[in-house]
Amino acid sequence: MRYRDENKIQAIRESAIEMVVKDGLENFGINRLAKAAGVSPATIYIYYKDKEDLLTSISTEEALKMTRATLKDFNPEMGFEEGLWIQWKNRAAFSLDNHQSVNFFEQLRNSMYKEKMLETISHEFHSAMGSYVHNAVKRGEIREMPLEVYWSVAFAPLYSLIKFHNEGRSLDGRKFKFSEKIMKETFDCVIKGIMK
Repeated sequence: MRYRDENKIQAIRESAIEMVVKDGLENFGINRLAKAAGVSPATIYIYYKDKEDLLTSISTEEALKMTRATLKDFNPEMGFEEGLWIQWKNRAAFSLDNHQSVNFFEQLRNSMYKEKMLETISHEFHSAMGSYVHNAVKRGEIREMPLEVYWSVAFAPLYSLIKFHNEGRSLDGRKFKFSEKIMKETFDCVIKGIMK
């Protein structure tokens, strides 16, 4: 019986994420992955049944990593402003520290792997976030609104800042670097727009 070589598994995972980000899902293949990871194709098949199993496994592991990072120090019973600020800090930290993972998720957004990934995180994430928003509505901190409206107002501004940072430029072409100061200024505008 072969032992599980965590270094090889990590090399396979990192190379797979990098390949999907760089070349897209349509150009992803086991032989190319093996070469990039410095292993034989047979080694990959020791750990994964096939390409779909490998990508499903990686996407669910990365989704759980993101979910746990997002929920760090978060409690659904928190007041709305405090909880949203923790969410912003956690989401920003994850997005800035895990650029490859975020780009990997973008590639999966319109693929068959999206549903499995969402299914993996749905209970833990949606339970916490659903309770948090429900509690805020119940306490009269925010009004009830469709999920899409809530997400667009609560989080899209943060992800716009992160996108500007990753591109290194603002809309008008000026250099842009993400900072907690600009994140807090944006957050304050969001709070004014969303809270009663």
